[in-house]
Amino acid sequence: MDKNRQIKLITDLIRSGEKVVEDFKLGVEIEHFVIWKDTFKTVSYYGDAGVESTLKDLMSGGWEGRYEGDYLLALEKDDLSLTLEPGSQLEISIGAKKRIEDIEKSYLGFLEELLPVLEKKGQLLVSLGYHPVTRIEEIKLLPKKRYDLMFEHFKKKGSHAHNMMKGTGAFQVSIDYSNELDYSRKFRVLNALAPVFYGLFENALFFEGEPCKTHNLRAYVWMNCDNERAGTVDQALEDDFSYAGYAGYLLERPPIFTIRGGEIIPTGEARISDILDPDSTSTEELEHLMTMFFPDARTKRYIEIRMMDSIPYPLNLAAVALVKGLFYSESNLNELYDFSKTIKAEDVVASKLELLEKGMEARLNGRTILDIGKWMTQMSKSVLNDEAVYIEPLERLLEEGKNPYLLTKELYKEGDRRNAIDWAILRR
Repeated sequence: MDKNRQIKLITDLIRSGEKVVEDFKLGVEIEHFVIWKDTFKTVSYYGDAGVESTLKDLMSGGWEGRYEGDYLLALEKDDLSLTLEPGSQLEISIGAKKRIEDIEKSYLGFLEELLPVLEKKGQLLVSLGYHPVTRIEEIKLLPKKRYDLMFEHFKKKGSHAHNMMKGTGAFQVSIDYSNELDYSRKFRVLNALAPVFYGLFENALFFEGEPCKTHNLRAYVWMNCDNERAGTVDQALEDDFSYAGYAGYLLERPPIFTIRGGEIIPTGEARISDILDPDSTSTEELEHLMTMFFPDARTKRYIEIRMMDSIPYPLNLAAVALVKGLFYSESNLNELYDFSKTIKAEDVVASKLELLEKGMEARLNGRTILDIGKWMTQMSKSVLNDEAVYIEPLERLLEEGKNPYLLTKELYKEGDRRNAIDWAILRR
């Protein structure tokens, strides 16, 4: 294969995502656990009251179903997409929007549809970084060929790869870029400050049914998942990083499987550079290949920020506000970029390891995660104008020296799991 042509194919796709600053938007993906109200145990995909039945119930409200064989696995309606993760975690993706209030309107409208359906079944929707009760061995894998192949692949990889698939819940924010320089600056900052995003939005007190023995379970799980498709994109912290740098990152890694003509084809240990034919690869296939890697920040036609645990409303919108104020302000981006210049890949790894032991007291570039988080929050708030109200829940939490994990731990101090989880339950 001609590597230069492979790189061009990938960089052209990334470049096609460029937007003028006035058209910058924010996209969000929010994962939830569906649990039984009386026990907090997981609700399976299967069965008369399972998650699939809930998807079918929603179809009466105008949602269009997406099937694999006989199984209903996703819904679409307007600019919303409702999909399921391997352990039946329910993810709502909201089409990119300029204003946070529009994201809020879409999300709350979705909850207004979903929650009554769950209430009739004695079920709850909860936003946490890891399932609060059920162990992954008790969670059935979703009936989807993609997940079957990934599950088998991960058996040979890290010790917690299956925990990642079936036990975790995430919250993601996507941002735009205007050109290659803007992209490289944003991507460097995100990779350099990954420990901060992990630390501020840590929300997993429980692991496999018991209180977690480490801080930042999400970071720990990803460190023990599959190092070829997770963690820091080291190239992003080099001075000459560009679209081609991300293309190079992808080409030297195995995608597990590819999609050709709608057919899923396992690729074993072959790397993208071994299978990517510039003459025959469709845009659909290339976009799929790009989704088979899960670094802290991921490139598609936009940049995904992937370090945050699932967090309940309105704190999730505070995370959106934080991102908007930092990355869509040229002055704030410049300040963050200057801060990130001396941070190397090994510094990020060291900070993540310290994060597991010390939480927000871990250090990065000589400052604690908590201190950096407060600084970033104030920077963001200063430019948000009428949207500054959205960041206030995060601001208040950090002023108390807490993140969602510490808030949950405080509520659990008397061993009352129900009280500890109650704040993360979504309600009308």
